[in-house]
Amino acid sequence: MSSQFDIIHKDAAGRIGKLTTPHGVVETPTVMPVINPNIQTIKPSEMRDFGAQMLITNSYIIYRKEELREKALKDGLHALLDFDGPIMTDSGSFQLSVYGDVEVTNEEIIDFQQKIGTDVGVPLDIPTPPDVTRERAEEELEITIQRLKVARELVKDGMLLAGPVQGSTFKDLREECARTLSEMEFDVYPFGAVVPLMESYRYSDLVDVIASAKKGLNPAAPVHLFGAGHPMMFALAVALGCDLFDSAAYALYAKDRRYITSRGTYHVDNLKYLPCSCPICLSHTAEELKKAHNCTELLAKHNLYVTFEEVREVKQAILEGNLLELVEQRCRSHPRMLDALKKLYTYSEWLEECDPASKSTFFYCGPESARRPEVLRFARQVENFTIQGSALIRANPTKHDNEYDNVLIFKPPFGSYPQELAEVYPLNAEVVKTPDTESLEVSYLNTIKLAKLNPDAQFTFMLQGRFEHPLLEELEALANVEVILAHNY
Repeated sequence: MSSQFDIIHKDAAGRIGKLTTPHGVVETPTVMPVINPNIQTIKPSEMRDFGAQMLITNSYIIYRKEELREKALKDGLHALLDFDGPIMTDSGSFQLSVYGDVEVTNEEIIDFQQKIGTDVGVPLDIPTPPDVTRERAEEELEITIQRLKVARELVKDGMLLAGPVQGSTFKDLREECARTLSEMEFDVYPFGAVVPLMESYRYSDLVDVIASAKKGLNPAAPVHLFGAGHPMMFALAVALGCDLFDSAAYALYAKDRRYITSRGTYHVDNLKYLPCSCPICLSHTAEELKKAHNCTELLAKHNLYVTFEEVREVKQAILEGNLLELVEQRCRSHPRMLDALKKLYTYSEWLEECDPASKSTFFYCGPESARRPEVLRFARQVENFTIQGSALIRANPTKHDNEYDNVLIFKPPFGSYPQELAEVYPLNAEVVKTPDTESLEVSYLNTIKLAKLNPDAQFTFMLQGRFEHPLLEELEALANVEVILAHNY
């Protein structure tokens, strides 16, 4: 069958979509719990209870173990795992990245995935790790693309085929690879070899990898971020345009007695209280959880509940048009995530191209909000404001200001705009009463731009003390601007 991915709602570069597979339709963004065919902390048949629509397992592990291989070939992958929904299978590339070699060819593993009834299969790509030489990255990328071309020829109908985007930490190689694979028309585009970045908290570099690859893809193509299973980063990755995630973290963390939250991770032995309302946490105290004979299983279940709760939180944020506000909140959970937020907004021009022009109220969440796509879009719209005659600029216009031909509102992080637009998105924004330096800088630059574009208008800027900024000198230097400092009005 051919891939079908329908986008239902959008916010930033994130979206709610529907991916059609041979075993049903999956609503994205979503997480695919990783199932180890040899060790099942939670049975695949129970995964729907937590919110899972789709699973991912490793076809190479199944292929290598005779008992599993024979059962999968005889009864099919879905019978082997006892799960009737869509299943994606990795090809052995993870083992290749860890051990340096696998005992299967690209052609063999593609054929095997088709025979066992995989919904989304993955070729045997080369997962080039971060920080290698460019020469190595280029050589391995060439091998990956050749293998993907072969796989594309081998798979015509039935199984959907993933086209992993590689290129290490070279942004141009990621974009080039994505553009090349787009021309081959794969069904899903995983971004591979990013786990080392996440394990070392290099979330800022991860933003570069995702954004670069996304720029090379068809904007409507479904994207899978390989190995991203911690809910702390879902909002960020979704805002960058990722649709599918896979998580072994729920089980691996549980094995290490770690308790996942959307803000980070606790070691269960350090918990006196359980900061969660999932069924596991409501039915156990922290002490009971620590001492339970099945603590690993209980932690894994909690971790899954939290994982899918965050997925739903992200979806609701997309629906309400405040995904970036959720991103800004989540990115304050760790300093390296805050680095990633700052990096995200270096791509504001690209995000602005994806971001809906109208949505819910803009909430200012901190200095980074001054760099959001909506603010960038407003800066461009300033060119459309035609001001003639006298104009008053102040934060809170009153009915006594009608002696002026024009009354403009000054609202950081946007700047100055006609008061008639006060209820129009995003100028109906909820902002702080005492602006920070970042929002004032953008606002004054936009106001200076407005005054320069309307040289025949005479602007009177009634300034409150809390709006003082070094750029005021540049504004005051303009021949058509008078600044009046008024602490009480």
